[in-house]
Amino acid sequence: MTRSEVPEPHQSPGERAARGRAARADAPRSSHAEFAPQPKRPDPVDVIERQSRTRLPELVPIRYGRMLESPFRFYRGAAAIMAGDLAETPRSGITAQCCGDAHLLNFRLLASPERRLMFDINDFDETLPGPWEWDIKRLAASLAIAGRANGYTDAERAAIVRATVRSYREAMRRFAGMRDLDVWYAQVGADRLQALAARKLGARGRRRVTQTLAKARTRDNIQAYGKLTGLIDGKRRIIPDPPLITPIADLLPGVERDSLEAQIRELIERYGRSLQSDRRHLLRQYRLVDMARKVVGVGSVGTRCWIILMLGRDDDDPLLLQAKEADLSVLAPHAGASGYDNQGQRVVAGQRLMQAAGDIFLGWERAKGIDGRQRDFYVRQLHDWKGIAEPELMVPRGMRAFGEICGTTLARAHARSGDRIAIAAYLGGGDVFDRALTEFAESYADQNERDHQALADAVRAGRVAAESA
Repeated sequence: MTRSEVPEPHQSPGERAARGRAARADAPRSSHAEFAPQPKRPDPVDVIERQSRTRLPELVPIRYGRMLESPFRFYRGAAAIMAGDLAETPRSGITAQCCGDAHLLNFRLLASPERRLMFDINDFDETLPGPWEWDIKRLAASLAIAGRANGYTDAERAAIVRATVRSYREAMRRFAGMRDLDVWYAQVGADRLQALAARKLGARGRRRVTQTLAKARTRDNIQAYGKLTGLIDGKRRIIPDPPLITPIADLLPGVERDSLEAQIRELIERYGRSLQSDRRHLLRQYRLVDMARKVVGVGSVGTRCWIILMLGRDDDDPLLLQAKEADLSVLAPHAGASGYDNQGQRVVAGQRLMQAAGDIFLGWERAKGIDGRQRDFYVRQLHDWKGIAEPELMVPRGMRAFGEICGTTLARAHARSGDRIAIAAYLGGGDVFDRALTEFAESYADQNERDHQALADAVRAGRVAAESA
């Protein structure tokens, strides 16, 4: 257990609620509307460049190119910038396990171990215990930014953000009244998504939800296997698509390649120790046959990420794993260091704590690179019924419904790890916090546009290089 993620032992519900109400004196709910950049706010391009120093230099221009595409794509890569800004905003003093990057595209469909389609938070690269407000503020601002990209009116964006925050607040109040085990077992399944669509969306929106659910069930190891691999010289191999996918055979000359391949093989073998014994037994049924470097996401571009092809019974029994480098959370300079020495373990522990159901192959390990440096990794399946939202296709009513389910899901994650009774009491039954975050989201969307422009100016001036990929 890392730092204060649960209430003090033996406190009564009344004492916990009193703590939440008392926190309003130090951080009034209306104060969360405030956002103004600090006089000594770091240059946003400097913040991004500092992150890039530990990344693969040949991939960093791709990161900048992706962030340049739009203010929303910039926001996806700017978690470190926002973490610094959030550190200067009011906080209640109540903590929970934070996602650290809770923008709307990090909420998606995925499979439970029981092969049920679930809706949950997906990305935990930045997870760390910290102020719960930071997650809901990042979610709220992402909706305002996505709404601007879609051309929504001020009123439409405000309604979306307000509904999202209200959903978080009301869900937290429901969780506050539930037994601990009932909170732990709570989850959002596909049936609930369809019920929400039936209530909130028109015919076109309901069809899109049904299609998205069906498509997610096809995005599994078999689908990825067919898409990413092929027969090369009679052997099953990962198909090159440089610079996005580069097989290890194409990445380095002979001796260095053999050394790196041996290190990744050892990483996969050792990572199994972080799994439950039954899952470790299952992993041993597979043999490693190929590996490739993969460019992922926006903010993660340049980190070391490997896809590993493994085969079980025969060539029709694939398992595709992703081993991704884990560095310090962007929250750490502002919320404190992780209680885990291994950053991969930090990611895995946070994910297991916040998700209602997780990947059976989720684990971690530390490995030495060919440069002699030790790096931490976490490992998971590459695809396991993944379904992601397409905000650019959403009408305002659809984005509002999506925001509401995200708000509920985030509240459930925070209720598992933090003092849900204190948070609920702090939020209260009125809409003060909802209205405050609606104002905050628009102010931060303005700041994000200025930061996006600063990156564009830096590229034009030749300060940083950007390329499309």
